[in-house]
Amino acid sequence: MLMAIVVLLVGIIAVAQLVPASIGSNSTNRNDSSALVFAQREMNVLRGHPITDTLFTDPLGVSCPLAITCDLGNPALPGQTVGGPVVLDISGRPVIDFGPVNGVANYSFTYPDPNDPYGTSYDVRWAVITTTKNNVATAKRFIVGVQKRSGNGFFQPITLDTMVER
Repeated sequence: MLMAIVVLLVGIIAVAQLVPASIGSNSTNRNDSSALVFAQREMNVLRGHPITDTLFTDPLGVSCPLAITCDLGNPALPGQTVGGPVVLDISGRPVIDFGPVNGVANYSFTYPDPNDPYGTSYDVRWAVITTTKNNVATAKRFIVGVQKRSGNGFFQPITLDTMVER
């Protein structure tokens, strides 16, 4: 009987140690998911504008802060990356750099989530590469990055990359 109790206690202790690990993993997944959803929403807004647009405003202040003009590339600089700092990751893919460099004006903003009781905010940055023909934009490549900002912890940034052509 004593041996059965010892085996049972060892099993219960082992399972109890898994609970904090699963809670931490669940929290990390939730943080990554919320940043990804915000990045997808921002990407959809950028892609939704006509290719010839060079700026936009958002009357709701979600995809571009109120009273700010957000840029959608510069056709006078064809083939050049304008906007948020872009670096290549280990596999050679372009990603938004959230390092020591601050965001570029009109190509970045901080979005405080009004639905988060903990006051979480997101650092949103994007870069645009414009392709032109006769000084008219014919395609744009958008690279959007979002990183969750919080008082504690490190959150992996999310980067999305897409091309729009007419």
